[in-house]
Parts: sequence; C-alpha cells; structure tokens
Amino acid sequence: MRWSAQRMKSQVSKGFGMYEVAAQLQSAGANVIHLEVGRPSADTPKHIKEAAKAALDAGKVHYSELQGIVSLREALAERYARDHQLPCSEKNVLITNGVTQAAFATFMSVLDEGDEVITFEPFYPQHNSKVAFAGGKIVSVPMRKLEGQFRIDLDALELAVSPKTKMLILVNPTNPTGTVYNRIELEALAKIVAQHDLLVLADEVYEFILFDSAKHISFASLPGMWERTITVSAFTKAYAMDGWRLGYAVAPEPMIKQLQRVTMNDTTHPCVFAQDGGLAAVQGSQDCVKMMVEEDRLRRNLVVKRLNAMPGVFCSTPEASIYAFPKFSGLDASSSELALDILHKVHVATESGSFYGASGEGHLRLCFGSEPYARLAEAMDRIESYLQGAVGS
Repeated sequence: MRWSAQRMKSQVSKGFGMYEVAAQLQSAGANVIHLEVGRPSADTPKHIKEAAKAALDAGKVHYSELQGIVSLREALAERYARDHQLPCSEKNVLITNGVTQAAFATFMSVLDEGDEVITFEPFYPQHNSKVAFAGGKIVSVPMRKLEGQFRIDLDALELAVSPKTKMLILVNPTNPTGTVYNRIELEALAKIVAQHDLLVLADEVYEFILFDSAKHISFASLPGMWERTITVSAFTKAYAMDGWRLGYAVAPEPMIKQLQRVTMNDTTHPCVFAQDGGLAAVQGSQDCVKMMVEEDRLRRNLVVKRLNAMPGVFCSTPEASIYAFPKFSGLDASSSELALDILHKVHVATESGSFYGASGEGHLRLCFGSEPYARLAEAMDRIESYLQGAVGS
C-alpha cells in the first residue's frame, strides 16, 4: 500500500531544530537550560486566562463563526486601523491557529506549482517548509551586514526577482537576528514589490517586543501595499500565549475569503473559548506587555554584555524580538557542531545559525526570553566555561 504522498518525499520540515535533541537529553536527567525555542518564559497574564475560563463556564464550547468570533475580529480591526492606519473592518481579519496556520493558508491560497517566493537570509525556516508544501520554490536573498546588524540588500533582491517570482516573505521585526527595518528600507522594498507586481507575506508577530528607540512600521501601511500584503501575527509572543495557538491574518477582504477556504477545511476554526482570551488581551490593559518587554530588555542586556566579554564572540544588540544572534570565531567547528557540543558538554540548548540558512553559519541563536534572569546568567557562565576549555569530562 502506498501510504505516503509523493510530496512528502521531497519536502523536509525543519520543525523545532535542536529542541528534540535537548528534550531527549533532559529526559535522561540532564539539567538543560533551554535557549533554543522561541517561547516566552512568563505565564499568560491572569486577566486573559480568566476571560477564557469565564467563556468556558458560560458554555462557549460549540462551533462558532468560521472566520473567528466577531468581537475579536472587530477589536483587532480597530487596533490595526488605530495603530497602523489600515482600512480595516472585521471582514479584513481571519482568526487562525497561530501564525503557523495563517502563513500556511496564505501560501496554499496564493502559490501555484513552481512559483518562486523570496525570503531574506538568515530566514525563519518554518515559512520555507510551508512554501514547499504548497508547491512553491524558496529563493533566499542573503542580507548584508551593517554595523553588526543584518539589513536588506536591495541590489541582491533585484537580481533575485525572476518572471516566476510571485511573493516575498518579510519577517519584521526579524527572527533570528532581532533587526527592525526602518522606513527608508521598507519604502525602497515597497517600490521593488510594486515594480515587479509581487505579493507580500508580512510576519509581524514581534511588533510589540521593541527595545530602546526602535519603531515598528507595518508593511501594509505603506502607500500601495495594503492591496498586496497579507499581514500575519499572533498572541504568542507579546502575551505569552504560545500554547494557546491563537493567531490571525489581516488582509483585503477577497484574500481573507481565500484564506478561509483553506482554514475551514483544515481546522474549521480555532478554539472558541480561547478567542475570548484573545479578546481580553486586545482590549485589556497593555501594562502586562510593557512589563514583559522590560524584563526581556534586561535579559537582552545581560546576554549581550556577557557574550561580548567572551573570547572570540561578537554579539550585536538586538533592536527587538527575544533573540540574540552572536558570531563565534576561532573555533574549528560548524555552527551545528558547536551547538551540539555546547548542549552535550554544558547542557545549554541553543540553535545553530545554519538552521536559518547559509548566511547564519558561524552564529548561534539564543532565545533570551525563554528562561528567567538567573537561569540566563547561569547559561552564560556555562557557555563561558565551555569556551575557556574548563569543562570536565
């Protein structure tokens, strides 16, 4: 019996990379510090959990609107209209099971076999796997380094566009590098998008996790880009709701209808009472977000300072997100070998830079948002010990 579709033989999903290796080591009794998975260490704020509990107790346990509950879509539309001046109504919002489903529905709705999709490298690899499942082809455009930060290389982008190019993936703020693209970069990018008649998937899940003077600009808010852009985001990072699997897409109504044709056949709709938790997140006080971002800022500062004091390590200061992307020099090992060796010898789980494309080689990605401050400090001690060769057998 042929139980595997042909597409499964040619598509490889990178999943969570080092997470499974670290989990196996931990299950064997190791005291692993997890810096490999992009998850917040904080608990979901109490008022959000209470709203979901109240919805459950009120009997919100049955099928609901396939597009998502109206009140949540209205609240998100109001926020995007207010914060980004987008022409939004509830008809422009689709509630999904995280950014993951929103992006997958986008690619399934838009791409035909052989269509090319441009992504900037270092990239977020899970988007690439989805493009492949939809029959598309990823074209990676390496970014250039400017003062330690990865920035868009517009000349390289122009060279990468071909008659087969249909879409561009823009993750902003970025994962894994923590870069926030400025208006000049985004406006130049918008010109290229318009010139070549491209669509854009704008993954903006880190828009609230900004540090210092960094400002986030929603790509769809630029002139002429609303009609070309599917913005995807989630409650995952800002509200510490990764396990809730609650996200959304914001786009012109015809595109939302197309995405819904995928999601209704995939999961019908997201968990109903969880959406009441999402509504509380949007409409409630944002002090919880500010508090978590401040904690992330302190943890970022710790990690950057400690890493830059280690021999052969350079770490630029992330402008946003919960990731540091340090460069390791003078070691006779690939980034994947380095990540595995650090995990097995000092029990700190990181992700290899090559997981995010060839441009990430020599780097490791460390999620400073995934562990409390004291555990992060201990992780830095362990990595420093490893680099100094002071690790016992």
